[in-house]
Amino acid sequence: MASQDWFDKDFYKVLGVSKDVSQADLKKTYRKLARQYHPDSNPGDAAAEAKFKEISEANSVLSDPEQRKEYDAVRAMGGGARFTAGGGGQAGGFEDVFGGMFGQGGRGPQPQYTTYQQGGEYDDLLGGLFGGGRFGQSTGGYRGFGGPTPGRDVTASTTLDFVTAVRGETITLATSEGREIKVKIPAGVTDGQKIRLRGKGQPSPDGGAAGDLILTVAVRKHPVFERDGLNLRVNVPVTFVEAALGATIEVPTLGGDTVKLRVQPGTPSGRVLRVKGRGVETTKGTGDLLAVVQVAVPSHLTKDAEAAVEALKAALPDENPRADLLSRARG
Repeated sequence: MASQDWFDKDFYKVLGVSKDVSQADLKKTYRKLARQYHPDSNPGDAAAEAKFKEISEANSVLSDPEQRKEYDAVRAMGGGARFTAGGGGQAGGFEDVFGGMFGQGGRGPQPQYTTYQQGGEYDDLLGGLFGGGRFGQSTGGYRGFGGPTPGRDVTASTTLDFVTAVRGETITLATSEGREIKVKIPAGVTDGQKIRLRGKGQPSPDGGAAGDLILTVAVRKHPVFERDGLNLRVNVPVTFVEAALGATIEVPTLGGDTVKLRVQPGTPSGRVLRVKGRGVETTKGTGDLLAVVQVAVPSHLTKDAEAAVEALKAALPDENPRADLLSRARG
């Protein structure tokens, strides 16, 4: 905007407010107009875009108390005079208003003025007249004018199957407005974890940065595996004979294939057999597969099997495996 436009443009009229409007009412009016004429709300509408720029321009001046003061002063002093280029002995115009201040009067050789640009000569020249420094300094807004409002953050939730949560995957979410958003789920997310997606929230009403999407993840339980930090736990049943005499058994992994583990003779229930590197793999590290031995007791015995167990009982030492537990419990 050229500085002369501060004479030509009635920013109060552009925003439809009175000259004594309060800053609070000014802000409320601007936001309403910004939402109405924002290019995102009027795609392809050149007139709406032009109107949006016009109201943003007006707001950038009137919303800043110092610039508003300068604007009112310039309008009052100028009395509607127009800026004209110097030279050629032309009379009247902007230089008539301010010529005497620079000791050059309104006639004769005229100073050359430039069109206003932020950082240009003209705003440097006039800034000192009003004690406000550079004439065109502003604080944000549409392409540098006013204060752009960041878009609102949006919260959402999604439920993932166990394998997707462990391995990570790109999924597609649908917003309440029907928008589709592709979301990269990192490997190793846990149940209840929140993921912040920058710029995937609501757009700004006045050209600022879009808000974020905060996604809360729920993870379905797996029928076999469960998380233990970066480790995966799986309960592995073994027979009494395998636990007592030792055996080599097959254990499933999350990928579907199996690994072979050696069960040592005399292995009790609850002992953990570890498979290195077959847990959750993330950028922070890789966990292990923890196979927890569960000794399976037969629920039905034949007469011959029952007799064999009785014979085994007679052959084993007569000892109480709970004796130490009871002693420690008594203190």
